[in-house]
Amino acid sequence: MKVVLSVFFTILAVPVFAAKPNIILCMADDLGWGDVGFNGNETVITPELDRMAKAGMRFERFYAAAPVCSPTRGSVLTGRHPYRYGIPTANQGHLKRDEITLAEVLRDHGYATGHFGKWHLGTLAPDYSGKKGRNPEKNYMTPGMSGFDEWFSTEYSVSTWDPYDPKNAHNGITDPRVLFFHNGRNIEDGPTEGLVGDTARMVMDKALPFIEEAIKEDEPFFAVIWFHAPHLPVVGGPEFLAMYPDLDENTQHYYAVITAVDRQMGRLRNALRELGVAEDTMLWFAADNGPEGNPGKKGRSQGTAEPFRGRKRSLYEGGVRVPGLLEWPEKVVEGSETSVSAVTSDYFATVLDVLGYTLPEEKRRPYDGVSIVPLIEGNATRRLFPIGFQGHGMATLNDNRFKLVHNPGKKRLKSDNGTAPVVEWELYDLDNDPSESKNIIDEHATIAAEMRKQLEEWQESCEASNRGEDY
Repeated sequence: MKVVLSVFFTILAVPVFAAKPNIILCMADDLGWGDVGFNGNETVITPELDRMAKAGMRFERFYAAAPVCSPTRGSVLTGRHPYRYGIPTANQGHLKRDEITLAEVLRDHGYATGHFGKWHLGTLAPDYSGKKGRNPEKNYMTPGMSGFDEWFSTEYSVSTWDPYDPKNAHNGITDPRVLFFHNGRNIEDGPTEGLVGDTARMVMDKALPFIEEAIKEDEPFFAVIWFHAPHLPVVGGPEFLAMYPDLDENTQHYYAVITAVDRQMGRLRNALRELGVAEDTMLWFAADNGPEGNPGKKGRSQGTAEPFRGRKRSLYEGGVRVPGLLEWPEKVVEGSETSVSAVTSDYFATVLDVLGYTLPEEKRRPYDGVSIVPLIEGNATRRLFPIGFQGHGMATLNDNRFKLVHNPGKKRLKSDNGTAPVVEWELYDLDNDPSESKNIIDEHATIAAEMRKQLEEWQESCEASNRGEDY
């Protein structure tokens, strides 16, 4: 039977869960699989995330939809692969206006919607972009144009500490117009707005009042909180640097900014409990891709994806398998762990499933994510549809056990450390070889041929979507 990766949602007579849960999607930037305590790192200090892992569900195989940031962020909001909506890599294109975002759907269902932190899905002003060569008018697409009523956002990454200080400027850009915008108004005066110190704290300073106001108004809320750390420029604050006295300076700064994010995750979790909404809030945490640094650690890019192969910009596991957590006390069994695959594209289908909502016929289109409600309920032992990936010269298909890799240029990737033979097609057994060290395509030629057919059909579907055939 032919397996179709792009699926439509099943029509539900009633919601899977009776109430409308609050939904918070948190994401770190360039955080490697091994950069958190709950995945085995014994050096980094992440007590809040570790507690969150023990209180909820930890994903052994959680994937970012792409090996770089912008494409993954679009998948979170649309449930679709980035090649469908024209964002093949970072700083290219924008989220198309014809895409249906999770924020738009939830706003129509009575949710207060807010975005806080890094946006990276379009410019925030029609006449200016901090990225050289980017057409700001053509790529103008703000959170407010994508379904968010409240937003405090940056166009792309900024320094993790004192971002308005010129010495911490991203790529040497000191113009304040590239930094935070609040509901469309550029915040140019920086420090007088309280924007000093920890950037993760600045983001949470805006997210928490939004949550409090929604609760006050008796509205369910949807909050997207996208931290800037540990993306470059990596600058740790004094308090957090002091927690790592025995490490070299570069690693001190890298771990310090992760601990700063952890601090804000704890602040968020405590606030949800104090406000009395923790039980029925879906709180997610993930990363947008693997750790920066090619072919390995460099400067303050000290992240790790071990034991996996590859890093950011690679479709081997280390580039796309990321930390993943879900805390939802009312529905998720404490201390749960799963080896069933999930991906950032699944958020969209999962939330709609929880609400019992199906898109109207005229708005249906190919979706790459699936509902993982059965997984949340403890009723799933495998993923029903493979996950397709493409970008940065590669394409892959991840099934439950096997992973097919296509490297059409037959080039050795920088993130591959120069250790593996260069072939066009590869097949790996992720159950028994998660580090992708042994290409077994010759032993499983029939499986590889079927997966290749699925991958190529999916790529053709993505190309059709990008041509606008879905709208």
